[in-house]
Amino acid sequence: MKLGVAIPTFSAQVSTPIEAARRAADAGADAVFAVDHLFPPGMPERPSFEPFSLLSTIAAAEPNLGVGVLVTRAGVRPPGLIAKQAASLHDLSGGRAVLGIGMGDALVRAEHDTLGLPFPAADVRLTRLEETATAIRALFAGRMWPGGDHVPPLRGPLLPPGNPPVWLGGIGERVVRAAARAADAWNGWGLDADGFDERVRLLHAAAEQEGRDAGDVPPTWGGIVLVGRDRGELARLEGERAARGVAWNPWRGTLEDLRVFAARLRAAGATWMVVMPAGPEDRVELIARTLRAG
Repeated sequence: MKLGVAIPTFSAQVSTPIEAARRAADAGADAVFAVDHLFPPGMPERPSFEPFSLLSTIAAAEPNLGVGVLVTRAGVRPPGLIAKQAASLHDLSGGRAVLGIGMGDALVRAEHDTLGLPFPAADVRLTRLEETATAIRALFAGRMWPGGDHVPPLRGPLLPPGNPPVWLGGIGERVVRAAARAADAWNGWGLDADGFDERVRLLHAAAEQEGRDAGDVPPTWGGIVLVGRDRGELARLEGERAARGVAWNPWRGTLEDLRVFAARLRAAGATWMVVMPAGPEDRVELIARTLRAG
């Protein structure tokens, strides 16, 4: 199971994500990942770096480190543009890029409004997500996309071609089924071990129903991780996080809990564990060392 590190993009200082990527590389991570938001959800006054340009900069600075977008949203960028950006990132990174795509939820409606883009109903967003993934994978394979209900015909070719794996991100049943049909992998963000196991079983069953082997669309996990060396440190970090009023709920536990959790993910077939470290700056090194030790 590979280790990915989600780097901070909600910053006005480019040194913040660049330094985070350097620490991840030094810790032995396989790749760094960046989210794609116009601004942090619910915080339009705060800045956010654009992920493709940021990751291109990191790929040039850290040539042995993979890079990935987790996730860009179908409907914010035209599918042909996503394909071009991802193919270029794949080429610039020496073939070590990952393209994650999601459908978005109500938290990102304000970003669409700011950009002057529609935010349609969930059924439309889901169909557009699957069509976007299918169209992009066709372009990556050198084929044209004939067009669908929400994505128009795309001829290509993409030059340089590029062929990063396409992950679909989302924990809803319909997104998992869409990944089984249209993606190279599925990402379950923020799930606990039991929830991940349940969705992986659905993913495998859905893939087989589509005539694909389970290995054709492996599961990956991602999430915020708050880890303490022991219960005392974990309690202190939880208290500090609560005092700051941080809303997003992380996976939390001790180093031993992290080992057990990672073992559960491996047993479920996860090929990647993408962590967004919370807490002190040394958490990246601590997490990587713990996972390497098994």
